[in-house]
This record gives sequence, structure tokens and C-alpha cells, in this order.
Amino acid sequence: MKMNKFCIRILGILGALGGLILFSGDMLFYYDPGNTNLTENMGNASDFRIISSAVTALLAAWFYMLGVVQIYHAFKPTKPIIKNTILICFAAILIAYGVIHGAYVAIATSARLATENNLNINEAVSLATEANNVLRLFVYPIFGLLSIIFIIQVWKRKTLYPRWIILFFPLVPFLIQGFICKNLSGNIWIIICGGYLNLILVIFFTASTIALWNIKSLNLNNK
Repeated sequence: MKMNKFCIRILGILGALGGLILFSGDMLFYYDPGNTNLTENMGNASDFRIISSAVTALLAAWFYMLGVVQIYHAFKPTKPIIKNTILICFAAILIAYGVIHGAYVAIATSARLATENNLNINEAVSLATEANNVLRLFVYPIFGLLSIIFIIQVWKRKTLYPRWIILFFPLVPFLIQGFICKNLSGNIWIIICGGYLNLILVIFFTASTIALWNIKSLNLNNK
């Protein structure tokens, strides 16, 4: 399959756009300039914000999957088992992003009902939160496998990526999330930490697009 520079750039931009869309979905759930308690903010969110946030999950998943095609092409020089594993792992994780965000609607609506009926909000959202956490458990081992393969292949220069892309691979910002969020507060904390997982994908797809911007050859049928 031949992919020209314009297509590879657009795919990366669409991947980053997916991150921005789902980040906006996070803010629809979480953002309240007067409160940093995310659960309480969901309980105070309007019907429009909750429904709109749910829609962003679907849209973002579509855009994320288009971005995955760019990553797949960056791994075209590798062995079939490697590039196909990268494709499957990235696809599984990014689809999970949409599913997990969509499942957050249950948490938001539970919080909303608790707020309206003066119930204990933490108890009200506990079941929906537990279900959401179970969904995340399926993602972690896939992310671990993806991280190992991605870093090794890029470091060995087996892909079209330069080595510096490893610094922007989601594992690195994921590992320092606690440190970053610990040192933020107020509205900045809500924006950065509330939308952190999608922001790191915006950064990654942006870095990926820059890394492949002037790639010499994308015609890799012989690989």
C-alpha cells in the first residue's frame, strides 16, 4: 500500500483531533471553575453536558482509529507479527478509550441523581465506578505489551520513527502523571489532570505527525 506524505500527515492530525474531542468530553463532565471535586462536578453537570460528553466518546474513537493507520505505516518496515501486534494493541486501547469514557455516563448520571435527591454521592457512584475500573483492567496488559514492543523497535531503528519519539510515547507521561497532578491545583488541575489521558495522546499523535512529516518513502509494499 502506498501512502503519500499528505495522507500520513492528515491521519496524524485526525488522531490528535480525536484526543482533543475526547478531552472536551472530559471537560464537559468535570469542569467547574468553583470546585475541584470531579465527582461533585459530574453531579452538577447539565443534561446537555452529559449527553454531549457521551457523543464525544464515539467521535473520538473514530478519529483515534484513523490515527492508528499512521502508526501502522510507521511500523511497516518491521516484521509482520510486529506491525500487526502494534496495530491490534493500539486499536484495542483506543477503542477502549471511547468505551470507558462512554461508560462514565453511568457515573455522571448516578452522581446527578445523588445530588438532586440529597444522597451520598460516593455511595451512589460506587457501582458504576467499580464497573469502569474493571474495564480498565483489560487495557493495562495490552498497554504493557505495546510499550515493550514499541520502545524496543523504535530504539533499534526498525521503524520510520526517530528515537526521540519514545519520549512522547504515552508510557512516559503516564508514569509521571502522579507527580504532575500532585503539583497542580485549582482550574489548571481540573484541566490537566481531568483530561490527562487524552492530552497525552494529543501530544503523541502531534509528535508522530512531526516525526513523519517529511518521511522520504512510504511505499513499503516490499516489506
